[in-house]
This record gives sequence, structure tokens and C-alpha cells, in this order.
Amino acid sequence: MLDHEYTTKEVFQNNFFSDWRKEMTAEERKIIKHLDKCDFTEIHRYFVDKTAARKALSREEKQKLKEEAEKLQQEFGYCTLDGHREKIGNFKTEPPGLFRGRGDHPKMGMLKRRILPEDVTINCSRDSKIPKPPAGHQWKEVRSDNTVTWLASWTENIQNSIKYVMLNPSSKLKGEKDWQKYEVARRLKGVVDEIRSQYRADWKSREMKKRQCAVALYFIDKLALRAGNEKEEGETADTVGCCSLRVEHIQLYPEADGCQHVVELDFLGKDSIRYYNRVPVEKPVYKNLQLFMENKSRGDDLFDRLTTTSLNKHLQDLMDGLTAKVFRTYNASVTLQEQLRALTRAEDSVAAKILSYNRANRAVAILCNHQRATPKTFEKSMQNLQLKIEAKKKQVAEAKAELKQARAGHKCRGDDRSRSFLEKRERLLEKLEEQLMRLSTQATDKEESKQVALGTSKLNYLDPRISVAWCKRFGVPVERIYNKTQRERFAWALDMAGEDFEF
Repeated sequence: MLDHEYTTKEVFQNNFFSDWRKEMTAEERKIIKHLDKCDFTEIHRYFVDKTAARKALSREEKQKLKEEAEKLQQEFGYCTLDGHREKIGNFKTEPPGLFRGRGDHPKMGMLKRRILPEDVTINCSRDSKIPKPPAGHQWKEVRSDNTVTWLASWTENIQNSIKYVMLNPSSKLKGEKDWQKYEVARRLKGVVDEIRSQYRADWKSREMKKRQCAVALYFIDKLALRAGNEKEEGETADTVGCCSLRVEHIQLYPEADGCQHVVELDFLGKDSIRYYNRVPVEKPVYKNLQLFMENKSRGDDLFDRLTTTSLNKHLQDLMDGLTAKVFRTYNASVTLQEQLRALTRAEDSVAAKILSYNRANRAVAILCNHQRATPKTFEKSMQNLQLKIEAKKKQVAEAKAELKQARAGHKCRGDDRSRSFLEKRERLLEKLEEQLMRLSTQATDKEESKQVALGTSKLNYLDPRISVAWCKRFGVPVERIYNKTQRERFAWALDMAGEDFEF
């Protein structure tokens, strides 16, 4: 990991060194006392060479490795569920390594231990053939629990969270759960106006608990905040959501950026990703926030009468199956549908339509705060793209000059041969201009998406039927939006959605 920027961070180095010292012998501990005096270049070179050797394998050797992996997949990658052969998602445990986490995780650099059979619980039906543990080992437990969907589980040592072997997203069970999730969000569409007028009325309630619940719900609805309080046991990062916001996470401005009643939110959200937003809110919300902050110190809870449990219970009373997450799914899907309607023009080329789609998806990712660090290879791939664009511009200019000559030649001679040559030149120019347009669109798209993660919302928050219907309506091949794995996962949506589907 030496060439990774993680290893330059102090937290990473301290955590690594402290965990490494625990693994050393007493003798080694006496000698190795400072990380900055250690030289890892030799072992690093060993791994770099290993990677290079793997890349340099001949086609036959690569094919052999592929066949071995396929054999493993056939043996361990499937299970039988309700009489159907279903594909398993990920059937391998992670090898030992150094924990990275997302964002600025306080545990980065700690040692992820090897998972042994003794750590693993197997879940299978009583009458099935129980998989054998490796020789000399035994499973932690074998159980038959048909109320859960996992097939094996173990606890990892860094955050004490439970990891699972699940079915592949393309399995029937997962597909049904996905479909149900979006159907609940669609049901919210029918009652959302009523819920909004209810929480608006509650801003003036005499009961403080009701007021806090109404303001929190406004944030969850308007800003797609997570509910919060759902931290893993033992997670030390100071991450919060809406219900667990503290006074220090919020700043009020009577006026800012030319707007009145502006709220500034700044906190660490899920996975230690910073959430920062300055947003104008309605006057009663602003007044209520002032009230909630009165006589409190920075570390006090903003919504001190509210818990995620009480908020979700309130949501259940409003609509069966409603949770804070349903609001995220609903608002994300509605935003995508509205943006696609506003941005797509029927007369655009396929490349331009895909740019519009990605812009609509980006609006959702920004709403849901799906950020990412600019990829390390971004500058390099952007330079390569610019070189391609320059070369293509040159080709277009040459083709234009040749076309001009062909026109002049045809005007002079006027025979079939010169006409055929002219038509060829016209077709070539058209093709080159289209290629240039596609490259330019790609560059714009790349630049706009460099710090936004589009995948999370596309796979988890956006009803795939909206995208499928859009593809059918505007003649965009669905494989330009979803890759093969994603098409397998959303097979139900491909079957169900006609071009007139409305979320």
C-alpha cells in the first residue's frame, strides 16, 4: 500500500504501528521502535513484481486461471433456495490486510485479521448437505434459520461488525425485495402532501417533542438526511445523522448569499463522509432551530426530545412501512424523473442524451451527499482524452478541406465519379464530427463527475424502471446505462417498465 495516499496520514501510521508492535516478538520490539526508520521498499517491490508477472502471463495461462476461478464459482458460488438454483453474491472472505475505511476513518491502518473457520457461522436447511470445514478446523456454529437471508456470517475485528455471505443481487429473492422497496416509496407519493402539511402544522405545536419531530422530518424530506443513531457497536468515528445532530453542527444566519433564514450544516455523516450544506429554510423552521439551541452548549443534542426510534414510530403511524430511508428513495427517484424530463431533448444524439442522464443522476447524488475523492488517475486520463480530442479536431479540419476540394472538383466535372467521391467525403466528415462530439461530451461528463459517486444512488436509491422507461422512450440502448451485472440485477425492471412508466 506504499503508493497509496492513506499511508501518508498520521492516523494510519499510528494505528498500523501500534497493531504491528502487538504482532512482534519481544526481541523485535526492542529493535523496532520508530516507523519512520523502517524501510518497506523491498517487500513493496516484491508485490509490484508479482502484479507485473500476473499481467505478463500468456493468453493460455490467463485462460487456465480463468477456468480455475470458474470451477470454484461452480462449486461454491451457488445455493438451492426453495428448489431453485440461485447465484451467491460474494462467497470469499477478505484476506488479512490493513483497514482503510471511507473518509477520514479513525481506525484506518489497523490490522484486519484472517478469518478462520472457527469464526464462521453457517446457515443452511436441516436436510441439506452441510459444507465441510477445511481439514483440522470446525465451524463456529451451524444453524438452520429460515427467517434471515444470509448463508454464512462472521464478525470482523476492526469495527466488530457482522459480515455476511448473501445471495447475488440478481437472485429472485433480492429482486423481489428491491421491487418492494420502490413500491413502498411509490406509495409515499400518494400521502406525501398530507405528511408535509401535517409537519408544517406541527412547527407551531405546543408540545416541544412534536416540534422537534416536525423540523427533523422537514430536514429528512428536504435535504435527504439519514435518520442517524444507527451506528455500529464499537464505531469510534463521531458520525451523526439528523436525530443525533448537536448544536455545534449547525449555524444560523438571518441572511447569507442573498437569501434569508439560512442554515449551515457541517457534520460527519455515514462512513465519516463530511456533510456540508448552506441552505435557506422556511421562517418557522429557522425560528424553531433558534428555540432548540437556546441555553444549550455546543455538545448538546439539537433534538434532545427525539430518537430515531420515536421518529420511525411516528413515520409508521403516518404510513405503513414508512421510515426515514423511504424518504431518501422517494426524493431521489422523483428528482431523477423530474431532471430527466427537464434535460432530455428528443432530437439530441445518444451521447448527448447520456450526458443528460448522468447530469440527472448527479443531481440525485448531490442531494444524497454521495461524494468521492477525485480519482488518482483523473488528471492522466483527462490528459489522454484531451489528446484524443485534439487529434480528432485535426482530422475534422483535414476532412473539411478535402470536402471543399471534392465540391470544387464535382462542380468542374459534374460526372458520376466525382459525385460518388463527394458523397464519400461528406459521409466521412459527418462520422468524424460525430466522434468529436462524443469525445467532447465524455470530457464534460468526466469533469463534472470527478467528485461525485454516481453508482450508489443509481443502484440503491433510484427506481430502475424510471431509467428503463427513459431508455425506451428516447431510443437509448439500456446497456449504455446499466452494465451486464446491473441488467441481471434489474431484470424485473426491464420486464415491467414500458416507455410510459411513471414513478
